[in-house]
Amino acid sequence: MTEADFSPIRVALDAGDFARAQELLGELSTPPSAKLLELRAQAAYGAGDLEGTLDAYGQLYHLHLKDGQTHGAAFAAVMMGMYLMMDSGLMATVRAWLSRAECLMDDAPDSPVWAWLAAVRTYERLMCGDMPGTGHWARKAMDGGERHGLAPPSIIGQVALARVRIHDGDIDEGLKALDDVAVELSSGNLDPLTTGQMWCEVICAMQWIGQHDRAEEWTEAMERWRQGAAFGGLNGRCRVHRAEIMRLRGPCDEAEQEALLACEELRPWMRREFGWPLTELGNARLRKGDFAGAEEAFLAAHQNAWLPQPGLALLRLAQGRVEEALTMIESALEHPFDIPSKERPPSGGLQRAPLREAQVVISLAAGDAQAARTAANDLSEIAQMYQSRTLRNSALAAKGRLALHDGQECEAIRLLSEAVMEWVSLRMPFEAATLRVVLAAAHRAAGDDNTAELELDAACRALEALNAGAWAELAREQIPSVSVGTAATREQCVFRREGEMRTVTFDGRTVRLKDLKGMRYLERLLAEPGRDFHVLDLVAVERGAFPVAAPADASSMDVQCGLEVFDSKAREAYRQRLAETEEDIAEAEAANDLHRAELARADRQFLIDELRRGVGLNDRARTIGDGFERARTSATRSLRYTLNRIDQYHPSLGEHLERTIHTGTYFTYKPDPRAEVDWET
Repeated sequence: MTEADFSPIRVALDAGDFARAQELLGELSTPPSAKLLELRAQAAYGAGDLEGTLDAYGQLYHLHLKDGQTHGAAFAAVMMGMYLMMDSGLMATVRAWLSRAECLMDDAPDSPVWAWLAAVRTYERLMCGDMPGTGHWARKAMDGGERHGLAPPSIIGQVALARVRIHDGDIDEGLKALDDVAVELSSGNLDPLTTGQMWCEVICAMQWIGQHDRAEEWTEAMERWRQGAAFGGLNGRCRVHRAEIMRLRGPCDEAEQEALLACEELRPWMRREFGWPLTELGNARLRKGDFAGAEEAFLAAHQNAWLPQPGLALLRLAQGRVEEALTMIESALEHPFDIPSKERPPSGGLQRAPLREAQVVISLAAGDAQAARTAANDLSEIAQMYQSRTLRNSALAAKGRLALHDGQECEAIRLLSEAVMEWVSLRMPFEAATLRVVLAAAHRAAGDDNTAELELDAACRALEALNAGAWAELAREQIPSVSVGTAATREQCVFRREGEMRTVTFDGRTVRLKDLKGMRYLERLLAEPGRDFHVLDLVAVERGAFPVAAPADASSMDVQCGLEVFDSKAREAYRQRLAETEEDIAEAEAANDLHRAELARADRQFLIDELRRGVGLNDRARTIGDGFERARTSATRSLRYTLNRIDQYHPSLGEHLERTIHTGTYFTYKPDPRAEVDWET
C-alpha cells in the first residue's frame, strides 16, 4: 500500500474520529505492515481499546523481529511498556518489555529509542517509589530527547525530575520546573497524548503538597485542553482531578457525579489504579454525609487493591466505630501504600501527612492522647519541610485540638480561630465548618455559651449550605448543651399532582409547574421527611413497582444484567500479562533483586485474582451488572433537573430544597428541625 492509501486514516486520526479510523482500517484486506499496525494501535487507543493497542504493538514487535529490524522491534517493545505503564499499573509486565528492548539495543547506545526507553523507565521507577532511580532515568530521558529532537521524552523527564525534587523537599526548584512545563503544555506544541499525560502529572504533583490553588488553575487548563483534544483514558483522568477540586471548593453533588463518570470511563483502562477514582467517589460521598454510599465506594477501592485511607477510617469514626477507625489508621501508617501509583506520594512525609491529620482526630476520639501528640508533631515537621499552606494549617488545627484536650481553652480558641480563618482563606469551606464545631466546643469548655452557640450555628449553617446536613446533625449531637433555638410554627405547603401539572405552594406563594420524572422522586421524599430512600426503592416506586429492600451489602445491588466482567479477548490479554510477569520474576530472581521480585509477585497475584473474578468453571465468563450505578446516576440527574426548574419559577422553594435534599446511595429530604414544613402531596 502507498502512503496515499493511508491518507484517509491519518485524516480521521488527526481529527480525533477514532471510530472512523477503525472503520477504514477494518475495510483493508492487505496483510499487516509496520505502518498499518502503528495506525491500528493509535486508532484503538483513541477509541478506548487498550487491548487492541497492545495487540497491534505486539504484532509490530514480532513483525520487526521476523524482518531483522531490531531497532523497530525495540521501539515497539518500548511502546508496549509505555501503554501498559499508563493504563494497567502492572510494572512487572512493563519491566519485561523494557528488558526485551534493552537487549535489542545493546549495539546502538546512541539510538533515539533509548530516549523513549528512558522516559518509560523514569515512570516505572516513580510509580514503584524509587526516587533516586527516577531522577537517574529522568536525566537520561531529558538528555536523549534533547540530542535527538524528541520533545515527549524530554518533557516527561522534566516533569518526573520536578516531582523528585518536590518529594525530596526542594519545593522552590520543583515548582519552578513545573511552571515551565505548564507554559510548554499550554503552547499546544506537543502531541495530544503527551500533553494530556503531563497535565495529569503536574496536577498530581500539586495535590501531593496541598497546592490546591495551583492544582485548580492547572485543572482548568487541562479541562480547556480536554474539550476536543482528549481521548482514551485522558477524559477520565481529567474528571478525577475536577472531582478533587469540586470536593474541596463546595457542595459535593457535582463532585460525586464527576467521580461517577470518571469511574465509568476509567473502568476498562486503569486496572490497578481503578481504586483512585473509586476513592475520590468515596471522599465526595463522605463529605455529603452519604455514609452508606461512601462505604460502598471505599470498599470497592479496597477490593481493587487500593488503600482508601484516611477516608475509610474517618467514615468509621463518623459511624461511631472508633476502635475500628483507630486500628485502620494505625495499620495504614504501619504498612505504607505500595501499589504502583503516580497519583499518591510513594513514600515519606507527603505520604504520611493525610494519615497523620486523620490520626490526630481519631486518636483523641479514642482517648489516646499520646498517639495524637505523636501524629501532630510529625505533621508539624512535614509541614515545615514542604512549606505548604494547607499542610501548615492542618498542623495548626491539630495543635488546637490537642490544646482543647489538654484543658488549655484560651490557647485552643486562639489556634483554632486562626486555623478556621486560614481554611476560609484557602477556600476549603468543609474544613472550615468542621473545625468551627471544635472551636464551638472550645468556647463551651471556656464557659462562653453564647459564643459557642454562635460558632455552632455558623458551622451547621455552612455544612447545610454544602449539602452536608448529616455532619450538621453530628455536630449538634457532639455539643448537645448548646441551644439550637426554639422550634417555629410548622408551615403548611402543597406539592400536589393534577394531571400533567403540579400545584406547588411554599412560603406564601403558589406556582403551577409541568410534572416531570424528578417531581415524582421529590414527592416521595417530601412525603416522609428524614427517611432515607435507597435509590432503587425510589426508582421502583416511580415506575409503579413494589419497593425493594436495600440489603446490608449495598454492592450486591448491582443486579446481574448479563454483562461479562471482561470479554474473551481481554481474558486472553490477562493471561499474556501473567506470562510477562513471570518473565520479570525470573529476571529479578536471577539478579537477586528481592524487592523487584516481591513487587512482581504482587502483580502476579493481582492478575490471578482478576482472572478468578472474570472466569468461572470450564472457562466460562462471569457476568456482572451495572443497574445500581445507572439508577443512581439517572435518578440524581432527573432530580437535579427538577430542582433547577423549581428554582427558576419559585426561588425561595428552590433555595429551601437545595439545602434539604440529599442524594447519593440514599436520597433524603431533611428540613431544618427549627423550621419544619408539612407538605400536602
